[in-house]
Amino acid sequence: MCDPGEKITQTLKREFMEEALDSQNVNEKDRKEYVSKLNELFKSGDEIYRGYVDDPRNTDNAWMETIAVNFHDQNDLFRNVKLSAGDDAGKVCWMDINSGLKLYASHSEFIHQVALIHNADW
Repeated sequence: MCDPGEKITQTLKREFMEEALDSQNVNEKDRKEYVSKLNELFKSGDEIYRGYVDDPRNTDNAWMETIAVNFHDQNDLFRNVKLSAGDDAGKVCWMDINSGLKLYASHSEFIHQVALIHNADW
């Protein structure tokens, strides 16, 4: 979630570090390596979606909005990085994508858009 006054790119880096790299429980050397790689990766990205998302937590008075951005690791910066669930993440892993994946809320629509951008199988 975006903290008050935080730019979306800062939020995306922070959330990835906390939830997929368990950055709160790694040594300073690894943390610096992750930050360097993320700074390189996050120099450019393609906004996939911005706005309302269909989410079971939505109500008539409150609803979820999101920004989905694709940062494609064309230089294999994270090829040998082991993902590790941290913060409030349950499980994280690198995986192949396909149209049969059961993802939360609107997430499969975002992944489908990324597959189209990269001419990937869907």
